[in-house]
Amino acid sequence: MKIVIALGGNALIKPGDKGTIEDQERNIQASMDGIIKLINEGHKVVITHGNGPQAGSRLIRNEMAETEVYPDPLVICVADTQGSMGYMIEQAVMNCVAKTGNRPKVATLVTQIEVNQNDPAFQKPSKPVGPFYTQQKAIAKMKGGWKMVEDSGRGYRRVVPSPMPLRVLNPEAMSTLLDAGFTVITGGGGGIPVYRKGKEGFVGIDAVIDKDLASVMIAKTIDADMVVILTGVEKVAVNFKSDNPTWLDRMTAREAESYLAQGEFPAGSMGPKIKAAVDFVKINSNKTVLITSEDKLTEAIEGKTGTRIVQN
Repeated sequence: MKIVIALGGNALIKPGDKGTIEDQERNIQASMDGIIKLINEGHKVVITHGNGPQAGSRLIRNEMAETEVYPDPLVICVADTQGSMGYMIEQAVMNCVAKTGNRPKVATLVTQIEVNQNDPAFQKPSKPVGPFYTQQKAIAKMKGGWKMVEDSGRGYRRVVPSPMPLRVLNPEAMSTLLDAGFTVITGGGGGIPVYRKGKEGFVGIDAVIDKDLASVMIAKTIDADMVVILTGVEKVAVNFKSDNPTWLDRMTAREAESYLAQGEFPAGSMGPKIKAAVDFVKINSNKTVLITSEDKLTEAIEGKTGTRIVQN
């Protein structure tokens, strides 16, 4: 079976962590058991990952060092975290596979994903990134061209566009590696957003692509059978914030869309995951999306827990 596994950027930095590299390496290691089992069983595995906290750290470094060095644009921060996080995940997979006595074959691809320069998201930036600023500093940043919003009384944050992913550039690289038996790490942070600029070809653009939408697009590109979205909860629930949430073992695409319309899955948390899941399972009745926590992956694959989203 061909499986895309989407790791959340927050899964690498747990509550209470400082977010150091040591913290992230420890958390990556802790998430490996289920993934390594799938690899050793002979499944073709692609790993994608978020980069929200990590890209935020890069932006803070930009801010603190702006009088000393030229700040990197957001698109470079996305590329930077793709490489650094890919390295850590690749090393963890290699070491864990080797410990089981099998030969590790792992490769990280720094992935560019095409977006539409005229996507409506560029007219309405909505994705908060980076640190909080005072009103005075936010005003100065806005004069420099940044879009800023007040965030829940905690200060002002930069917001950037979050356009829809259109296609992966050089998808043949993924397919070639998978066919050669490699586990592939790709699409980090939703991929590096690029657009076609006439005769110049592709150029990067400051934006953040939703990681789950990008993961589903990658899954479609390689004709994967399943997408696994690893998050902070074992199962999806409706009435999540109530005293009596209903934990779901299974949802059809129609049921998921109905729950979305009712506002059960907020845009800032489970909403994008459910939307991505519906997008994937609608294309084929044999496709499945599984949502669970990284520590429950093995049990979820075996059908003992997790939430499965299917076409019918």
